[in-house]
Amino acid sequence: MRIISLFCLSAPVQAAAFSSVIGGATMPVKPVESIGDTAHVGEPLSMQGSLNKVRDAPLLQDLDKLSNILGEIVQEEDASIHDLYQSFRQLGLDRASGDTEALPKMIQKAQQLSAREALGVMRTFSIMLNLVNSAEVHHRNRMTRQHDSAAGNVTAGPLPLSDDSMRLTMERLLKKGISPKEIIQQLAKQKVEIVITAHPTQGIKSLLRKYRKVSDCLMQYDKAVMEQNKFDAYQTQTDLKRIISSIWGADEIRRLKPTPQEEAAGGNAVVENTLWEAVPAYLRKLDQQCQLTLGVRLPVDTVPIKFSSWIGGDRDGNPNVTPDVTLEVVLQQRLRAARLLLQDFYVLLGELGISYRFSDRLLEYAATIKESHHEREKYRRVIGHLIQRLSRTAREYEQQLAALSTGYQIPLAEIQLVPGWEKVEPIVDLDDIMEPLKIMHESLVETGFGLVADGHLLDVMRRLRVFGLSLLPLDIREESTKHTEALDAITRWLGIGSYKEWDESARLTWLQSELANKRPLYPLRDLNKLGFDASAVTTLRTFETISKLHPSSMGAYVISQAQTASDVLAVMLLQKNYGMTSRNGNFMRVVPLFETLDDLLRSPSVLQTLFSIGIYRGEIQNQQEVMVGYSDSAKDAGRLAASLVLYNSQVAMAKVAEKHKIDLTFFHGKGGTVGRGGNPSVYRAILSHPPDTIKGRFRVTEQGEMIMQNFGTVWIAERTLDIYTAAVCREAFEEHVIPSAKWLAQMQKVSDKSCEDYRHLVRNEPRFVPYFRQATPELELGSLNIGSRPAKRNPKGGIESLRAIPWTFAWTQTRTLLSAWLGVGAGLKAENKEELETMREMYKEWPWFRETIDLIAMILSKTDFSISRNYDEQLVEKKNGLDKLGEEVKAKLVETRQAVLAVTESKDYGGAHSELMRASSTIRHPYVDPINVLQAELLKRFRSLEKKETLSSEEEEEKEILKDALILSINGIAQGMRNSG
Repeated sequence: MRIISLFCLSAPVQAAAFSSVIGGATMPVKPVESIGDTAHVGEPLSMQGSLNKVRDAPLLQDLDKLSNILGEIVQEEDASIHDLYQSFRQLGLDRASGDTEALPKMIQKAQQLSAREALGVMRTFSIMLNLVNSAEVHHRNRMTRQHDSAAGNVTAGPLPLSDDSMRLTMERLLKKGISPKEIIQQLAKQKVEIVITAHPTQGIKSLLRKYRKVSDCLMQYDKAVMEQNKFDAYQTQTDLKRIISSIWGADEIRRLKPTPQEEAAGGNAVVENTLWEAVPAYLRKLDQQCQLTLGVRLPVDTVPIKFSSWIGGDRDGNPNVTPDVTLEVVLQQRLRAARLLLQDFYVLLGELGISYRFSDRLLEYAATIKESHHEREKYRRVIGHLIQRLSRTAREYEQQLAALSTGYQIPLAEIQLVPGWEKVEPIVDLDDIMEPLKIMHESLVETGFGLVADGHLLDVMRRLRVFGLSLLPLDIREESTKHTEALDAITRWLGIGSYKEWDESARLTWLQSELANKRPLYPLRDLNKLGFDASAVTTLRTFETISKLHPSSMGAYVISQAQTASDVLAVMLLQKNYGMTSRNGNFMRVVPLFETLDDLLRSPSVLQTLFSIGIYRGEIQNQQEVMVGYSDSAKDAGRLAASLVLYNSQVAMAKVAEKHKIDLTFFHGKGGTVGRGGNPSVYRAILSHPPDTIKGRFRVTEQGEMIMQNFGTVWIAERTLDIYTAAVCREAFEEHVIPSAKWLAQMQKVSDKSCEDYRHLVRNEPRFVPYFRQATPELELGSLNIGSRPAKRNPKGGIESLRAIPWTFAWTQTRTLLSAWLGVGAGLKAENKEELETMREMYKEWPWFRETIDLIAMILSKTDFSISRNYDEQLVEKKNGLDKLGEEVKAKLVETRQAVLAVTESKDYGGAHSELMRASSTIRHPYVDPINVLQAELLKRFRSLEKKETLSSEEEEEKEILKDALILSINGIAQGMRNSG
């Protein structure tokens, strides 16, 4: 019985097939013995062994419903495309069920398609994979609620009763002897900050909204069926058809590269559509859980979760992020915050129509408001005044945006201007709005309206504490070399030599001297007259721009490719040059980003130098943030070597900070994939971090594709916030396993062997770069409009200059995922029985090592070398041994799988995460496999046309069609693999 293949059957047969699935037999999982069989390496696990028949039955029904609706729409427009789609999907289903002939048939069928047919089929598969994701979002919601309901009395707590929830974490800590007071104190002081960043596969905003509506409709349909409401069920079906029809009619392809402003708008949309509601809803539930489990309330001003953004401030290798862009993004975000708050205050105006029982403080504050229509209703008097001030605030930001030469148009209709708005002052500082809200809250509590106080008013106060008046404080990121070039231009103008040519000691001496000097480095108004080159002027203009923005709008200043203490002091001096100091209250914390292995190894000594400089210590006020880069370190040396250096460097930096009594916060630059530091289990990942490196402070990036997975709906956002809060809280009380000298020595040996094997292929093998560029769509990624940032820091560079996203992304597209596992097999291959036993002991007893290996094992379960081989056969030239390199890579994959099995003593190379990922990926395989096959064929044809010096009009048209199909294939595979880059 093939559980998924019922999607292709007629309605009566579907019903019969579904009934038989529930009571049918389960097909066997592929035996572990085949892992070393080169004829079958990478074949997917059989579908029945990957799905729980009863648990996943509702998901399958949802997919059946969505597939049928899409099929009807495609059939109506083009029956031939519908038939081709169904044919490819059936082959995908056959392959997932173990049919070894399905893939060759798929490849042959792909070769017979015209360009237009390929585009039509690709559109259908791409949309279906997005619909699969929508259905799975709803299914996650449904299954968690069912799990919590089955676990016992649902009313025992407002938060989920899952292993990674705050509810269960509190119960665990109480059983360990941690007091309620200690737990609440930890929650009150801990801080998780999630930094939203852009990603090249982040979809078009309007389409993302439609796919979210699909999830909502599925939920409404479930409710209608449960309540036996036939009318609502029919109406929801109609709504689904309408939404999917509009998706089919839309253009999913970006015709122009998105601007940083458009990417920033996408990040803002996440706040507006989900987080604005999810954050106070979660904090309300957390408060209730504290009362139920701990017997105490969560303090009103406690916000264990914060958000910020890089989008519009990350100029590292992105020439499109100019000072004007940063200014526009910040103004847009403050305008959006003002509008959202206006909506909230109109709700408050309706709720707080209370005309008696006021505290003295409220009466005193209300008396300061001279003009108001609300004489007896003091709360409305205060709220009405704040509405006037917010209206003035929004209008001022609109006018500032209109003054920019960006083509911005003032949307006057969006602001409901109230009488008297022009007579009041705008709200600039958070205290201007928080103080009257606190007075109202205290007054309500004091006069017996506590329930009213803890309603919408408290939600607004919590929103303000999380999002402030800036919505998302903006980080700035720039390469250290840009600051060096700017200072070099300055020192040459000053006539004191070339800053670039000075050694570290000379730089530090000069930087400290200038930091102590009160005068600016040069006449600030004459910047354009000083003869500096354009790059230096742009860097200095950036500091000029951010110095004029409100401090609450700005987050951290991150220095990429930081290598020395002078790299940090340079940014501090450039800030001071424009009056940005801790004394003035507008100093941006300076955050070195250590990325490569060498940079990470040097990082403790860099901090030691910085903390020994008095003027630096005085400016940072004993607070230091350090960003560690998972992506570039893994690209530099491979996953295992990077993991160990990241572990050791964080431990060493934490010791340096402790010695100097500095509160150190690590900022983790993780992407969606395991190869870039990602982890599908946030809770387990945080608990496995090196000891004494979190201490209630955790900052991490979330990229576009992961943002939609973790914050795409209100309920999922609440769950994600709960997981982060619970993990950091539990970690604070955890007794960490300290690795023994024997373990560390063995891990160092593993790291050295792994790094050598990884670098030998990536750096020293002359065939590798040509093979990589032929066997993957890496070259095409740079030419397609899937992100505002160039794919390379240096357009003329090789692999070393390629950004970590396209490096990982390209290997994920072909299902090789080489960047996540290359070198692991050599590293874990034991030289004797003693080494093997040591690694097995490490796996059982050292959480960090176990999590590292389990993540690699999960990635191995997602590789599919039968798919990868087709890319080789279709695209790689049969000369200079390039075609042989693919087989050598496959042999390394076999070696890695066998080594992981030996260390974990498992029969399933999917590891501990396999259950988390398997059902999801198995459901997707019938859709992703055909896209992979079609993509290889499209690349072959596209490259053939690219090689021609001149093209006929028919060939030009075909090339454009192929390009569109390629874009859809890239996005389709990204949606199917989920953590693509």
